[in-house]
Amino acid sequence: MNELRKFDLAVIGGGTAGLVASRTAASFGAKVVLIEGNRLGGDCLWTGCVPSKALIAASNAATNARSSAHLGVSVSDVVVNFAQVMAHVQDAMDEIAPVDSAESLERDNIDVVIGKARFTGPDSIDVNGRELRFQQALIATGAAPALLDIPGIDAVDVLTSETFWNLRIAPQRLVLLGGGAIGCEIAQAMARLGVAVTIVQRGPRILPKEDERASALIQSALIADGVEVRTNCTAISVTSADRRAGTAALSDGTTLSFDRLFVALGRRPNTADLDLSCAGVLRDVHDNIVVNSRLRTSNPRIWAAGDVTGLPQFTHTAGVNASVAAANAILGLTRTVGSTAIPRVTFTHPELGAVGLQARDARAGVHRILTWDHEHVDRAVTEAKTAGYTQLIVDKRGRVLGGTVVGPRAGETLGEISLAVKNRLTTSDIASTTHAYPTYNDGLWSVAVADVRHRLGSGLASTASRALRRLRIARLS
Repeated sequence: MNELRKFDLAVIGGGTAGLVASRTAASFGAKVVLIEGNRLGGDCLWTGCVPSKALIAASNAATNARSSAHLGVSVSDVVVNFAQVMAHVQDAMDEIAPVDSAESLERDNIDVVIGKARFTGPDSIDVNGRELRFQQALIATGAAPALLDIPGIDAVDVLTSETFWNLRIAPQRLVLLGGGAIGCEIAQAMARLGVAVTIVQRGPRILPKEDERASALIQSALIADGVEVRTNCTAISVTSADRRAGTAALSDGTTLSFDRLFVALGRRPNTADLDLSCAGVLRDVHDNIVVNSRLRTSNPRIWAAGDVTGLPQFTHTAGVNASVAAANAILGLTRTVGSTAIPRVTFTHPELGAVGLQARDARAGVHRILTWDHEHVDRAVTEAKTAGYTQLIVDKRGRVLGGTVVGPRAGETLGEISLAVKNRLTTSDIASTTHAYPTYNDGLWSVAVADVRHRLGSGLASTASRALRRLRIARLS
């Protein structure tokens, strides 16, 4: 950008939300500037979705090689070159990076500025010591791993989802604090690559936001891969002589030795350095930017999207919400963000996908819980991966309100359930749609068919079908 001028939309943050918002606004003919303080692409590209899935792919390859004897294939030796694994991870990021590059954005008529931004007024920003004025702005600065405040922690170079990807030598012992999605994915992947891993989880089970059965299945899978899971305890202090290896004291009176310590205890919004008070933008008690259902902040000129808002922190929600916010800002629309059909996937093996209403929220007499165990899914049987299930939550009319899937490629099946939840489709809609066979998605179709048969066999539907059958018999006599 040769000179700073007044823009239709100034976007702060070059992660998923910022990239989508910038491209959406530019597609409407708006003059857009995107300001990023570090590197374009954000967490998803550099520290989240892309590197973690590349690591998981490598760990799956190692495990498949070791555990194929029951399929009639034996591999005598599996060698893991961790440096090469992490090179594969870096290659995946580098291959995708050009899509989010400054050159790509500039081809879409978006000005890009690398620098720190802070508000100096309700319609102005300081960038690298120069003032930029805007008609409207969108904050998309994301979030960062939450810090841990216990005695001794300052003496340890703690790994987080941001710093882990700099590793080139695998630790022999990895202690991981936090049993959420990030913790479970990293723990299982590293265990499959030959590292001794221990998860320390505050509550009684890992993945506490998920269905209890799903959580138990994932925990069993982690244990089978060699992960030690410590529940109902926390780290209360750590010691280290070299800033890497050390000992963690736990609240249950035990200790754990580690070569590296990984902290995955949630995330905090990146709002501290924006001088939001100068722009009249309010934050909540957790420092999330407060937005209404249209993603507008307390300053009518300024919008926000992505992890900085405190809404569900997923790349897909960041992208969808950023598109909504940009369209509202540039076109004056009043689109709102949805909250009932937001899918989430934990990419362990097996995967765990969930969307909408869950079993714990179902009300007797109002909702029904439909479950199809994967021991009855032919594709699962052929691959000897039957420890999973597909579950739907439906209302009295059979409308799909939510669901959970545990199994290989659960995230793919979840797309159809999400569509059903958003569009208030019924199990009849799913059952009457031809599904490819044999796939893991067959579990969804089977549970839908079972529900349709149940409804046809009860109430008015049963009475009508019996009457039609008697009439048919009479006509054929």
